[in-house]
Amino acid sequence: MKVAIVRFPGTNCEFDTEYAFNLIGVKSEIVWHKSQDLPKDIDLVVIPGGFSYGDYLRSGAIARFSPIMKAVKEFANRGGYVLGICNGFQILLESHLLPGAMKRNENLTFISKFQYIKVLNNNNKFLSKTKKGEILNIPIAHAEGNYFVGSDKLKKMYDKEQILLQYCNIDGEIENPNGSIDAIAGICNENRNVFGLMPHPERACEKILGSEDGIKMIKGFID
Repeated sequence: MKVAIVRFPGTNCEFDTEYAFNLIGVKSEIVWHKSQDLPKDIDLVVIPGGFSYGDYLRSGAIARFSPIMKAVKEFANRGGYVLGICNGFQILLESHLLPGAMKRNENLTFISKFQYIKVLNNNNKFLSKTKKGEILNIPIAHAEGNYFVGSDKLKKMYDKEQILLQYCNIDGEIENPNGSIDAIAGICNENRNVFGLMPHPERACEKILGSEDGIKMIKGFID
């Protein structure tokens, strides 16, 4: 398996992501956003966290126009797997590879802490190594993580098992840190090959970091 990790000006989680995949024996290559093409023979594209272009205008709004995103869209449209983490999720929303939009956190402050999330649907490659209803402890770090989508589209997403992760407490009860509709923490597209989440699984890959639950998530991409 081989992973391409996309780097934009302001990205700051590319090396964390690379390290996490190295831990599970997966080769990765960091790709500069001005590249016109993705590396050959890749199985997964990861758009990591950070503050692409300083989050000017709106998080992800400028990065969506970077040259590499055309190749990412083509890769996704061919059925290739794409994972967007935090700022990567925002970029996928702005690129219309995932439905919905991201707003400022409800309390208008930057949030940085460990947060429990519940697996709502594991009928997809990303969460295939987790159990439905399982509680994971994963860090969050964002100022614009307030996910929103219209009610009609939201119902369709539930019907098609696109709502993957929900913020909760240790007992699995809803605990919403940023105001996201239905406390949504992660979603996928209808074809279940493009995934986005605000929590950082790459920051929860060793006990010394406080949690190993993130490794369980990214291992799902390994056949």
